[in-house]
Amino acid sequence: MTQYIRSRAPLRIGIAGGGTDVDPYASEKGGCVFNTTINKYAYCTITPRKDKMMHVHSMYYGRYQAPLDGGPLRLDGNQDLIKAVANHFEIKDGFDMMIQSDAPAGSGLGGSSTMMVAMISAVSNWLGTEMAPDEIARLAYRLERIDIGLKGGKQDQYAAAFGGFNLMDVDADGVKVNPVAIRDDVSNELQCRSVLCYTGTSRESAEIISTQIEAFRKGSNERALDESKRLAKEICEAVRRGDIEGAGTLLDESWQYKKQFSDKISNRNLNHLYDTAKENGAIGGKVSGAGGGGFMYYICEYDKKAQVAQELQKCGAVITDFMFEPRGVTSWRCSNE
Repeated sequence: MTQYIRSRAPLRIGIAGGGTDVDPYASEKGGCVFNTTINKYAYCTITPRKDKMMHVHSMYYGRYQAPLDGGPLRLDGNQDLIKAVANHFEIKDGFDMMIQSDAPAGSGLGGSSTMMVAMISAVSNWLGTEMAPDEIARLAYRLERIDIGLKGGKQDQYAAAFGGFNLMDVDADGVKVNPVAIRDDVSNELQCRSVLCYTGTSRESAEIISTQIEAFRKGSNERALDESKRLAKEICEAVRRGDIEGAGTLLDESWQYKKQFSDKISNRNLNHLYDTAKENGAIGGKVSGAGGGGFMYYICEYDKKAQVAQELQKCGAVITDFMFEPRGVTSWRCSNE
């Protein structure tokens, strides 16, 4: 009988305010993000070994193995996420780890941060160390952004850990997660009027974020960031009170500001997809994540979802079925008899 530990963390759609959670803007002026998790996940499975070796199998990054009895593992760009987790927990006992995700790398759904959350949850379960969602999120942020040095915002780790619709206030002290209670009828209606599509191209978010940071330091995108922060709160409130039409209109306004963060946020293909969606019944939409590619999210007129999806498909986009996921990361133990 083989015993193993498995975890699952939900990916997220960044509805509004994404980018305002990135330093130095977030620490200097305070950011605000409205997001929701969906039923697409990052998975981590740990099977203990009897030796002192770590064996990792990733569906995207291949296989990796290393001894665990030679001190901290060197962070060198190869499987650094799991190395950082192993170093933090000072793991000495060998294990096999399998990691996989429902979305491709560079998709804009918070994939790397969600995977980090899933790995921390699985390892803490294996070691018998209970961690609250806030602890998991804070550790995931520190390991990914500080120890490894991957550029990015602060929302992804918290979305994956907490789950559901959340309005997040971000500043120099950290992240305050404000769960947003949405009536079932409103959530169901928003679901029926939402389209999520993969644009067909992934992107390297770090490069886009670097240009956004540089633009902020030059003072060229500060107003756009300020307006995006305002709109995150307004879109959240519109959804909360069931004004989906209003939320869609505000989302359209938000996308116009987001494109001003950096000249790499949008491109000819994304603009064409957006214009096509608007011409066929989308009220508003945006790229989820840093921009440049990945997934786009739209809110449609009450009877136009099918038409929007059909026309986006004609442009080469891949429509992705999804449901809103109210739960955050979870882990469990199993045996293979």
